[in-house]
Amino acid sequence: MLAISRFASPGHGFAAEAAPAVEWWAQRPGCLSMDLVQNLDDPELWALVSRWESVGAYRRSFSGYDAKMLLTPLLSRAIDEPSAFLPPEELGENVPRGL
Repeated sequence: MLAISRFASPGHGFAAEAAPAVEWWAQRPGCLSMDLVQNLDDPELWALVSRWESVGAYRRSFSGYDAKMLLTPLLSRAIDEPSAFLPPEELGENVPRGL
């Protein structure tokens, strides 16, 4: 599973501010990779790109006190858009939430 959270104009020092959460999250069970990247054309656009062994591992990574304290402040600054992706053959029928 691939997760992409984008951040627009997060301010000077964003990488240093995000580092503790990124490092902690990368150590969660099921995390295969975690990268904080900056856009080549727009230096004010950042993304946190992660790969997970399963949707369940990704969802479980949000559990617990440490997750709330580290991830909530970071992810509250992300662009509000869908962020979790699967290959079509794994996804099956994709029915939007609320329908």
